[in-house]
Amino acid sequence: PPERSMPVPYIPLYKEAHMKQNKRVFALGFFDGVHLGHQALLTECVRLAEAMGCETAAITFERHPHALFRPDVPPLLSTLADRFRLLQRYGIDHVCPFPVTEAVMGKHWRDFLEELLEYGAAGFVCGHDFRFGSRGEGNAELLRQFCEERGLPCVIVPEQTLNGVRISSSYIRKQIGEGDMATAVRYLGHGHMLTGTVVTGRKLGHKLGFPTANIELPEGVIVPRHGVYACYAYVGRERYMAVCNVGNRPTVQGHQVRTETWLLDFSGDLYGQPVTLEFLYFLRPEQRFESVDVLKEAVLHDAEMTRNFFANS
Repeated sequence: PPERSMPVPYIPLYKEAHMKQNKRVFALGFFDGVHLGHQALLTECVRLAEAMGCETAAITFERHPHALFRPDVPPLLSTLADRFRLLQRYGIDHVCPFPVTEAVMGKHWRDFLEELLEYGAAGFVCGHDFRFGSRGEGNAELLRQFCEERGLPCVIVPEQTLNGVRISSSYIRKQIGEGDMATAVRYLGHGHMLTGTVVTGRKLGHKLGFPTANIELPEGVIVPRHGVYACYAYVGRERYMAVCNVGNRPTVQGHQVRTETWLLDFSGDLYGQPVTLEFLYFLRPEQRFESVDVLKEAVLHDAEMTRNFFANS
């Protein structure tokens, strides 16, 4: 599970002069979801940095790199903040987000690498299919040649597969959208993470005996298939088992899509606080019950299934 109370420093590489003070091995990519393929790359980055006595750093982008040119970019697996948490969990000391602007995305690939050298780059790690620079003209082979010219180490990580399937953000996104969270988790290497703020709801759960937190979904991120999930919920330094309903609550005439989460064994006020959900297992589809009493029985059964899931996993 994610480390508790993990710091999320925001270090714009293009602004902070103090980044030039130390040598770093840079992991290059977008890292949406920080899945098993990304983790193989991050492992190489940490290994190389330890061998060189350097720090680690990873670049990413504030939004999808194609958003500047295409209006139909797919939803992301993780927000920038959740990407920070995951990258740091896997050994990255500094996360460096770039804005998706014409000036940044139109930079020649060689100029982009030269800029990273100014900020302490002492080596690079990337995937075999990584593209960068204006019109994506930079690639892994050009990066390798660039590093050879300057006597820098360079690691190109080959394609990563699991059960014969290429590990990719698009494949994982498809599983989450279809509700196959178990497969998504296997390819992610961790639960599907979403962080949102708790907002005021109808307080029906409180009246039924299990107060729920209505968590506002972040924009631009994939919404799991409507249904009920076994999750971990992180509040500050604490982690709780949780039952999470994603949908519009048809039994109580709900219409707006939201996550309604019951944090098992939690007591306290969560309004206005950020909560990170880690989706781990799909329990059942969302459904309309004939009465609120039947709904209550179903939710209590969901809680029992959630406890059993964590006890046996």
